[in-house]
Amino acid sequence: MSTHEQVNEAVKGFEILPVAGRVGAEIRGISLQGNLAPEKVLAIREALLKYKVLFFREQHQLDDAGQEAFARVLGNPIAHPTVPIKSGTDYVLELDSNHGGRADSWHTDVTFVDAYPQASVLRAVVVPDAGGDTVWANTVAAYEHLPAELRQVVDSLWALHTNDYDYAAQRAQVSPEAKRHHKEVFVSTVYETEHPLVRVHPETGERSLVLGHFAKQIIGLSSADSAQFIALLQAHITKLENTVRWRWAAGDVVIWDNRATQHYAVNDYGDQHRIVRRVTVDGDVPVSIDGRKSVTRKKQPNDAITQAGA
Repeated sequence: MSTHEQVNEAVKGFEILPVAGRVGAEIRGISLQGNLAPEKVLAIREALLKYKVLFFREQHQLDDAGQEAFARVLGNPIAHPTVPIKSGTDYVLELDSNHGGRADSWHTDVTFVDAYPQASVLRAVVVPDAGGDTVWANTVAAYEHLPAELRQVVDSLWALHTNDYDYAAQRAQVSPEAKRHHKEVFVSTVYETEHPLVRVHPETGERSLVLGHFAKQIIGLSSADSAQFIALLQAHITKLENTVRWRWAAGDVVIWDNRATQHYAVNDYGDQHRIVRRVTVDGDVPVSIDGRKSVTRKKQPNDAITQAGA
């Protein structure tokens, strides 16, 4: 019996329902936990590689520890490089709308480091009555649907990614607390990393675009030309055909392949409260089409913050 047949035999009752045409699937009939059978873990991983984003409803059995335990079955969890973890946990990053936690700009998680996370596991704790959806974009589909001439251009280009970017310029609404959190916490250590615009996925061999709001400049282009070129490619990535949108309910869990997606938390819920908690799984250093690896060029304490606090 083949491995695929063994997986199918082991996961009877495990439904995979595509949500959008190019990205995303809902999985039903499984309770996420740290002691999942290997066959079910394999089935989840295969589905993740195919659909890029997986949605699980009503996972109320998971608390912070359970979420961390489940993340361990996917790989090695890692904490955020600059933002403190939630108290009492090892890896949980809490995004609380009352404390600046509104990720309302297109991005791939933590691309300002070289080996950015391979996957993220996000759990909804408190959700607004309306609004607060999250949207994901398939960066593999975006690359594949570029005009052939544009693909030839991007195949050889590299970009500088950094966490020290113009936070306010990326968002329509920015609270004073969010700006302060970005400056004093998120950029407490400044990173600069060079990534290829096109990386080769280490498991599928697919090519995907590596951009998002941490991409500051195309190497070899001026700031003005870089901004226009990045905007052009971002428009291709976030075309509606490449996206899937999820309406959260408390207890939902979403897993995404961070090597093949971008995401955006829709900030349309005003003063309503929203709390989601994320655990990321350690990734690999991206490799370009010609075999070169991403490189972190800068990692140092933010002198401006140090001097301000002196």
